[in-house]
Amino acid sequence: MQEEQRKTEIWDKFAPVYAPTMKFGNDRAYRFLYYRIRKVAKDKRVLEIATGPGLIAKHVADVTGSMVATDFSVKMLEQARKGKNPEQLTYEYANAVRLRYADESFDVVIIANALHVMPEPEAALAQIRRVLKPKGILIAPNFIHDNDSRKSGFFSGTLKKMGVSFERAWSEEGYRTFLEENGFRVVNAKVLDAWIPMMYTESVKKGM
Repeated sequence: MQEEQRKTEIWDKFAPVYAPTMKFGNDRAYRFLYYRIRKVAKDKRVLEIATGPGLIAKHVADVTGSMVATDFSVKMLEQARKGKNPEQLTYEYANAVRLRYADESFDVVIIANALHVMPEPEAALAQIRRVLKPKGILIAPNFIHDNDSRKSGFFSGTLKKMGVSFERAWSEEGYRTFLEENGFRVVNAKVLDAWIPMMYTESVKKGM
């Protein structure tokens, strides 16, 4: 619990600058995310985990049937609630590894650029499998490791100095394997150009 509290404090501190930091050099990648997620989430019941200041939620919730965007940082949620939010969107406090939502209650679950900084990403995926409907879609864009990029090294190093360290450093194939080994079948994937390469994925539960 001490480690969890430490992580929360880091993200609380990072909250006011998260949005401009993520937008810097990542605009093209995020435009793709908004475009693609809007298509998948249209008229669906959507859950977002680790919404941060609502970068994705604010851009996609208006086409959903309803959307719940969650985070375990109170300060991030304070930032997310600022400004204009679609009427379909609500923000709630939630821990990714202890979701309180009912089994098979969401058509789409989104978790963007968060699994790699979690101590227990497998536990988060187990919770997502539980709350996702049988034919539901997991959308899980995530930064992937690029040993050959000085730019990626600079930005990941900068984040580490701020206290945000990568618990996992997946390659493109490694991230796909991680999802597959934790009960999901990747049905769509695309590597996006960003300051750290971002792999966009859509997955379904295995056996569906």
